Amino acid sequence: MTAFAVEVRDVTKRYGNHVAVDNLSFQVPAGVVYGVLGPNGAGKSTTLRMINDIIAPDAGQIRLLDSLAPGRDAAPHIGYLPEERGLYPKMRVLDMLAFMGELRGLTGREARRRSLAWLDRLGLAQWKGNRVQDLSKGMQQKVQFAATLLHEPELIILDEPWSGLDPINAEVLREVVAEQKAAGRTVLFSTHQMEQAEKVCDHVCIIARGRKVLDGGLLEIKRAAAGDRLIALGFAGDDARSRAEAVLGDGTVVGARRPPRPGDTADVEVELVAGVVPERLLAALVEAGVALRRFEVVTPTLHQIFVEKVGAQEASVAQRREEAA
Repeated sequence: MTAFAVEVRDVTKRYGNHVAVDNLSFQVPAGVVYGVLGPNGAGKSTTLRMINDIIAPDAGQIRLLDSLAPGRDAAPHIGYLPEERGLYPKMRVLDMLAFMGELRGLTGREARRRSLAWLDRLGLAQWKGNRVQDLSKGMQQKVQFAATLLHEPELIILDEPWSGLDPINAEVLREVVAEQKAAGRTVLFSTHQMEQAEKVCDHVCIIARGRKVLDGGLLEIKRAAAGDRLIALGFAGDDARSRAEAVLGDGTVVGARRPPRPGDTADVEVELVAGVVPERLLAALVEAGVALRRFEVVTPTLHQIFVEKVGAQEASVAQRREEAA
């Protein structure tokens, strides 16, 4: 079995004086969902284009499916959804999908059969006779997604796949990604939408300004970031809340307290003083007679980890910088 679906080693790409990708290295194990994450302009699309041999790196090496270099030999094994959508607006949806399948080596009959199956799977069967230009942007996105998967590629590369999708269609895409993983395929995608990435990723690589700032298994990254210092508390009533004040005001145990995160049901979050273990706080609350409905070591979200690693200002960049000449 293929050990690594993608290996990026010390890759650099420059456009004039701008370094889009700076000595980047990561490995994508076979059969996982791997996210290349970062703010707009971080170098994500440039990286995926180099993996697809659309542009060449200035330095470094890329290997696909253990031994293949990007290019002609690797292309039949790859399904690629670019950030810039490329559909034929005047063609009818089914005809265009079948055409894309034939370009990937399918017979006309098989391409049409698979196209119909994908249109049905993505809720677009009733639109098969319409021209592409009649579809909404979200529906066009799903059509191109189907075209990416028609030839059942071993490696699926998706550049900002959730762009323009409403929550319902975003969920459909996540389901399909899970199905592809279950079928033994590798999914590599880029996004700046941390919420979407957190729902589907096994592994992540966070980059900013072309450089890697963090990579690894998502579960391990989140566990490491938790650190046992941030505790969410829920009190059983007003009496419990009052009793807790003396404990939470002990500066040798609690270093800071803050409101719960939006949408959370905790009454308060507290940050423990360095070196204090959660069990000490729990014991103090029990000794004070505080009735608790919740005591939980908070695991940060991927978005919170992202902001911590790249900085709040970098994470909130809204305007995309050009990554290609």
